[in-house]
Amino acid sequence: MVGDDVMHWPDRRVLDLVGLTYPIIQAPMIGPKPALAASVTGAGGLGSLGCAAWQADQTRAVVAAIRESTDGPLNLNFFCHVRPPEDEAAEARWLARLEPYYREHGIDPADAPPGAKRAPFDAAACALVEELRPKVVSFHFGLPDRALLARVRAAGSLIFASATTVAEARWLDEHGVDAVIAQGAEAGGHRGIFLPGELAAQPGLFALLPQVADAVRVPVIAAGGIADGRGVAAAFALGASAVQVGTAYLRCPEAGISAPHLAALRAARDEDTAVTNVFTGRPARGLLNRVMRELGPLSPDAPAFPNAAVALQPLRAAAEARDEGDFSPLWSGQAAALGRDLGAAELTRLLAEEGSRRLAEIGGR
Repeated sequence: MVGDDVMHWPDRRVLDLVGLTYPIIQAPMIGPKPALAASVTGAGGLGSLGCAAWQADQTRAVVAAIRESTDGPLNLNFFCHVRPPEDEAAEARWLARLEPYYREHGIDPADAPPGAKRAPFDAAACALVEELRPKVVSFHFGLPDRALLARVRAAGSLIFASATTVAEARWLDEHGVDAVIAQGAEAGGHRGIFLPGELAAQPGLFALLPQVADAVRVPVIAAGGIADGRGVAAAFALGASAVQVGTAYLRCPEAGISAPHLAALRAARDEDTAVTNVFTGRPARGLLNRVMRELGPLSPDAPAFPNAAVALQPLRAAAEARDEGDFSPLWSGQAAALGRDLGAAELTRLLAEEGSRRLAEIGGR
């Protein structure tokens, strides 16, 4: 085992900026239990919470509980999408597309309760940040307006944001982020796209990362397909200052994901994921399942984000009650097969130890 005091990192900017023992960031994901973030932070990495699906009281309670167990840094993540205009025709088309599934499960669409609609970062969310004062606030789908961003910074929080292209990374750098998260095409979950561009043209991490590192002044965090020390070392060799890991953490018991999702991750192969819009209306990478295969993966009928999720929610709930994942977003990156069944703290330390060892071998030390 490699001791913390003998680990060598070519770029320590994120480590020193955030105050981490290890340059390992748990990706902010909607779904895993808060215990995952608590364990990662407690182990010396950066635990993250996907707050876009929570009301303020829930976020407040979760953060308070985590701070009772660790005083380490925490990352609160928010979405910065633009609310789509009401489009009853689009929602009716989507419901008609799903009607055969409703009949199959004996559900009356008229009786189904509405699902949660993800809210973008706004003044209320900003006030919560000012109250909680997390070490890091990260954003997906761009940044909030300048006034809100200034309030986040005045609260003492660092600002991170995701980029899927060099153009997006430059835009984030110009708008004052403290670090850019370079999200390669192989990453699981929602693509962080916010500038116009072709989805099919987005680069993988090994092409994106060195170009982003050359293009921006701030440190770069590598995200996408990193599941072991080889990925950590490769990211640092290509210019990263830290890595963000999502899929590999989903197999930790602290994540508490559904049985179908966990089983699918354990059985996953490299070709088992696809980018889809059928779950939310925005492109996101997940493991192929029934609804992705039959309606997409990319469906022109899916309403704009986040409205597609509403009509799917009753089907998802009915299937999950039977431990089936036919209508659930089984988010996953392309390296799911490299995952291991480990506790979150152990995985955090192991990723750092393996990565540091690989870097030492590369450097001939």
